[in-house]
Amino acid sequence: MSSTPALAHSLFDPAILVPALRDAFVKLDPRKLMRNPVIFVTEVVAALVTLFFVRDLVTADGQAGFSGQIAVWLWFTVLFATFAEAVAEGRGKAQAETLRRTRSQLTARKLVSADDIEVTEVPASDLKIGDLIIVEAGELIPGDGEVTEGVASVNESAITGESAPVIREAGGDRSAVTGGTEVLSDWLKIRITVAPGSSFVDRMIALIEGAERQKTPNEIALSILLSGLTLIFLIAVVTLWGLAGYSGTVLTVTVLAALLVTLIPTTIGGLLSAIGIAGMDRLVRFNVIATSGRAVEAAGDVDTLLLDKTGTITFGNRMATDFLPVAGVSEEMLAEAALLASLADETPEGRSIVALATGDYGLAPTTKKPDAVIPFAAETRLSGVDMDGRALRKGAVDSALKLAGIEPKDAPIEFRQAVDSVARTGGTPLAVVDGSRLLGVIHLKDVVKPGIKERFAALRAMGIRTVMVTGDNPVTAAAIASEAGVDDFLAEATPEQKLAFIRKEQEGGRLIAMCGDGTNDAPALAQADVGVAMQTGTQAAREAANMVDLDSSPTKLIEIVEIGKQLLMTRGSLTTFSIANDVAKYFAIIPALFVTTYPALSALNIMGLKSPQSAILSAVIFNALIIVVLIPLALKGVTYRPVGAAALLRRNLLVYGLGGLVLPFIGIKLVDIAVSALHLV
Repeated sequence: MSSTPALAHSLFDPAILVPALRDAFVKLDPRKLMRNPVIFVTEVVAALVTLFFVRDLVTADGQAGFSGQIAVWLWFTVLFATFAEAVAEGRGKAQAETLRRTRSQLTARKLVSADDIEVTEVPASDLKIGDLIIVEAGELIPGDGEVTEGVASVNESAITGESAPVIREAGGDRSAVTGGTEVLSDWLKIRITVAPGSSFVDRMIALIEGAERQKTPNEIALSILLSGLTLIFLIAVVTLWGLAGYSGTVLTVTVLAALLVTLIPTTIGGLLSAIGIAGMDRLVRFNVIATSGRAVEAAGDVDTLLLDKTGTITFGNRMATDFLPVAGVSEEMLAEAALLASLADETPEGRSIVALATGDYGLAPTTKKPDAVIPFAAETRLSGVDMDGRALRKGAVDSALKLAGIEPKDAPIEFRQAVDSVARTGGTPLAVVDGSRLLGVIHLKDVVKPGIKERFAALRAMGIRTVMVTGDNPVTAAAIASEAGVDDFLAEATPEQKLAFIRKEQEGGRLIAMCGDGTNDAPALAQADVGVAMQTGTQAAREAANMVDLDSSPTKLIEIVEIGKQLLMTRGSLTTFSIANDVAKYFAIIPALFVTTYPALSALNIMGLKSPQSAILSAVIFNALIIVVLIPLALKGVTYRPVGAAALLRRNLLVYGLGGLVLPFIGIKLVDIAVSALHLV
């Protein structure tokens, strides 16, 4: 996983802030603001106070200066709220532009004849689903598709930010390729599977820019709550107007309108949309694309994580890990024979045998041409070479013993023990023979990705149960599960069984996350509350999931869960702060407004505000500025700490609840001092 995601952008990047300022004014359109009832009410109030300011100017009323200042700060309140949303969206647009540069206008070499000889160059935008194209080393892949022939190393750093190339080959779960990535070696024949304009990169751009982002159920519920609080405070302000008239206190419409804005939850109302957008943005900076905010929220409450074994927990290809020779044969001799027998083997297993022999044993591949190359055949289940009078073969144990003319019961004891040992650990034994001589066993295993056991331990500490799902037999599944450190496993799992397992867990009230990369994982990915597909997986898996991990790291769910929890914590913390803020402002301002009519209220005017006008102007200014102060926190998120719900509630009440009560008293008083010193009222 890259430590510095390619799609990260600084919060204070001028390329983001300058367009955000422009977009903040565009978002003042009432038709756009109606989606945010609290800020919409604030805009209506700002417009109303502006009209009273114009009236005061025309009538030369002495209140024009006061109403003008109130109008300006009310508009600032609305503008700061739209600016927060624009900054959050701006970061996404900057990241989208980074991706957009990866899909410059390309040409494709399209196959036009059945014999795969005749090709024609066409613009990539003209490609259609089903077209076959050829891409060679040094060329960019012009569109999303599936490899139908060939094996090549592909550089996907433009999409994933990872510098290490990946292998793409026909068949299996490593056949999907993405437009805009570069073939580094060899060649690929690719069948286009996605129409132009609907490619993976196109979808990522649209998602990052927020074009398809909808409010989540939690956001809708919170919006309803904020609307209710706004209505309550509207009733309270109207009641104060009646009380003021009854008591003889003069409260103008400007004062009452400003008072309403300071009391309604404008802080969280102004930041709510930015918090949601920023949550998806933080996922992007970890190279994860989420197709919905609902999935990000659900990640914060995940109880169980299902992981497909092949390609997710393990590398997916069986890899050679050990050479186990028989008596009278050294490891070096077995390694040399296995190397020679694998030089012409282009399968992942064959390449891993070459890598083990040349890497761990320091052997150099021979440049001598073999007398004959024996490719793998389903009938013989063997492959190898004839060279210098030697008939070197490797393959299935029974086939190799038959070729050597050895009965299984007559095989050397160490050979039989090695075969049994490999099988018990979930590996695959390959026998190596030189003519009629048995040399030993190659241990092939589906290698667990490094560091994964520690990552699963971290998930366990977060209260998340990990379950490995695999089509392997129970013995192999148990061995891999033990090595990987998962809590449980589901062996010999069919797509239907995976789906049934998830539904059963969900019926028990648990939220399920699923990581997978194969077509057989698609139903489970679609059913899971959080479906995370690997970018290296098939197109079906990526389309079924609601998240795509561009790094193809199964343990990325730790970051996904943390970001989901951080999103929920940030929204809860700022809501607590906003409501406490409003309560504090209510008790800070009301005594100052009525102290002249009811002198006894001076005992409650602990802030000692200079005058009713100073009190209301100071509150309006503080109300606007606090949104600006909290924008970085809304975008960055509250720091996640793995603590229980009770401890989290205590922390929220202490930090954001108490802070929300105390800060307005201090802030409004400081603004009041400044307002009085500058003789603004």
